[in-house]
Amino acid sequence: MITLLLLLAACLLTCLGQVSQKFAVDSWRDRPHGWRTKVASPWLWSALLCLGLGLLVWLLVLQRLEVGIAYPMLSLNFVLITLVARFVFHEPVDRRHWWGVALVIAGVALLGAEV
Repeated sequence: MITLLLLLAACLLTCLGQVSQKFAVDSWRDRPHGWRTKVASPWLWSALLCLGLGLLVWLLVLQRLEVGIAYPMLSLNFVLITLVARFVFHEPVDRRHWWGVALVIAGVALLGAEV
């Protein structure tokens, strides 16, 4: 059970890091072109923190699971990012993309039986 929770935490932290990256680059559009103002972005620091913590949790996952099982489970990020893209950033997601999401969920469910 702890392994599954760690795996989900790694996925969520990685997803939060990627979303923070998107918010960071979106916020840069309103700032001057200098790198100092970009480095001062709280979204950039949030991304670095989430991705760093996600890496540490991922290392704990790899101690407990075979990489052949653990790594494909990270494809849940594809599902989470698609949901965020659609409902937070209001990006269009076509039917073929949703079918891909469904297939990823099915694959993760099959692999999850071994966790």
